[in-house]
Amino acid sequence: MDKRVLFFAALFCFLTATLVANEIEMSDVDITEDLELNLADGSTGETFLSIIDTSMILPESLDMNVDSLLNSWHARYFTGNFDDCTEGFATVHFPDSVYAERLGRLPRVIEMRYNQQVKNCIAIYVNHRSRLLRYMLGMSNHYFPMIEEILDEHNLPIELKYLAAVESSLNPIAVSRMGATGMWQFMLRTGKAYGLEINSLVDERRDPVKATHAACQYFKDMYRIYGDWNLVMASYNCGPGNVNKAIRRAGGKTDFWEIYPHLPRETRSYVPLFIAANYAMNYYTEHGICPAQTNLPANSDTIMVNDILHLAQLSETLDISMDQLRALNPQFKRDIVPGNQKPFAVNLPVQMAFQFITLQDTIFKHRANELLPNANGDIALAQMASSPEVITHVVKKNETLGKIARDYSVKVNDIMSWNDMKNTNLSIGRRLRIYTSGGPKPQRTTTATAQQSQQRQSAQAASTGSGSSTTYKVKSGDSLYTIAKASGITVEKLKSFNNLTSTKLQIGQVLKIPKS
Repeated sequence: MDKRVLFFAALFCFLTATLVANEIEMSDVDITEDLELNLADGSTGETFLSIIDTSMILPESLDMNVDSLLNSWHARYFTGNFDDCTEGFATVHFPDSVYAERLGRLPRVIEMRYNQQVKNCIAIYVNHRSRLLRYMLGMSNHYFPMIEEILDEHNLPIELKYLAAVESSLNPIAVSRMGATGMWQFMLRTGKAYGLEINSLVDERRDPVKATHAACQYFKDMYRIYGDWNLVMASYNCGPGNVNKAIRRAGGKTDFWEIYPHLPRETRSYVPLFIAANYAMNYYTEHGICPAQTNLPANSDTIMVNDILHLAQLSETLDISMDQLRALNPQFKRDIVPGNQKPFAVNLPVQMAFQFITLQDTIFKHRANELLPNANGDIALAQMASSPEVITHVVKKNETLGKIARDYSVKVNDIMSWNDMKNTNLSIGRRLRIYTSGGPKPQRTTTATAQQSQQRQSAQAASTGSGSSTTYKVKSGDSLYTIAKASGITVEKLKSFNNLTSTKLQIGQVLKIPKS
């Protein structure tokens, strides 16, 4: 009898341990053990708060397969062997006072406290993910000057550039399991709301310049709400709704570390990883880490393309590799620049930008019939641009079809149809096909110009008014982006004309539309 009791007791302990292990999402870096976090003031070391954290989760940017990233087409321009840099030290550990003092020396306006949570995140970058850190350091030589310039243009803290490292490891073609894309990891709906064009030929979430402008606009919208940069960053990760919920559960407190236990688990690691990225990308030499060397030009220039163009025409005429062209222009998903629909900017090394101006007639004619067989009749091009984009979604715990449908702005019935589902039951780990552009058989127009004309006519038909503006009543499914595009103006102009401080709209809201 005693043996049976011992057997069942042991079986119960084993099953309990298994369930707990499955509940915690772990990477190969073990950061899920119980940690009593003594959150200390970086200047005095005075302990003022203690948190028990049992569920810190790495974002996908840190949990990726580094070898796969480095073998992708976007990373093929690395010179030599990626491991040719001889690192000077083994794993290096410093006293807490050294980490705190170094963080205190960084020029910044965003508060960066040093505590055990931040210390753990620093160790992830400089010890467990040192090869990924080398990639980020190499990419930062090309991307950080551009990001800094745009942040300064928007009068935002320059240290926000390290948020792109946390989001995507500075990989402009990164795609998350949920479909967030680009260096700043915009979801499709949010990207369009902030004016980014997304279709089968172009995805401006992958355009580092335009996506950075969109991220800056989001930062400004959220800062007007919270007035605290740590809460702005938390909202960028989990959305303002979850931040507001955490504030309510914390009794109205608005300090990140005080609402910390009430935030989603991944968001809890988000601000500590941001602080750690600031540290690691400034003090990497103290840890014996060196940047990867890249072939990306230090200086590039932008040319405007007003006709359809294949990147291979540039590659073969200007003698520049396709890998480098794609690295400079990741927004063109099929290597096609649809300049016949509207002008598009293309990035080239400075010296080749001058050659383009001289040779552009030759470039547009080079192998045009072979590379662009449908260039003279825009029907096929318009069909490609309007065809749906497919994302594979992996079902996670507690997800429902309704929640997934809301996340992708689609209907539950559509998801069921696309995946041959007879009921709404879901199992964890099931893979679902999601057509994010509206369905597997979207309506196609004969030309992109006709499609835009129909949108504009639709907006005009729903508008009334006279003089220098008309009015438009917001309907279900409208966004600032779709209304602005249909009206032939920019999102910024529409917001300014209506004194809007955010991109949120309400059904029935009346907007003024300036006449062109």
